[in-house]
Amino acid sequence: MISDKIIEILRDNNKYISTMESCTGGEVASSITNVSGASDVFKFGAVTYSNEFKIKMGVDSNLIDKYSVYSEEVSKDMAYKISNFTNSNYGIGVTGKINRADSRNMSGSDSTIFITIYDRDNDKYYSYSVEAIKDTRLDNKKYIVESINNKLLEILGG
Repeated sequence: MISDKIIEILRDNNKYISTMESCTGGEVASSITNVSGASDVFKFGAVTYSNEFKIKMGVDSNLIDKYSVYSEEVSKDMAYKISNFTNSNYGIGVTGKINRADSRNMSGSDSTIFITIYDRDNDKYYSYSVEAIKDTRLDNKKYIVESINNKLLEILGG
């Protein structure tokens, strides 16, 4: 399983990871903590569904105002801020809409999810987006997590 391999690589390299998620509602953190031994590498998971709590966790409100909460720029800031807040080597930021309009944040596609994995040791961002293509919200969350796990494994060289 990919999550097992990720935990193994992080543990073997004495590295840590944290997440700040919006639309995935903690599914990324859950996929990590479902692995025995995850407590050796997982520091913190924040579910920041509202703009208010993204900002309280350090996300720059000017980025939200300028680019929308559903943007690569905000996912990058989420990943960066959670990595620094927790002193983790890797931070994951996820924001977007899973096939649902948001009356408080009307801009952007209703099916695009923005993902960033921040590598603090190398000050490098790995940003990309995926489209919600599955029939159910849960299936889309699992699809998003699978894409993140694959990307993270690639970054870790596994």
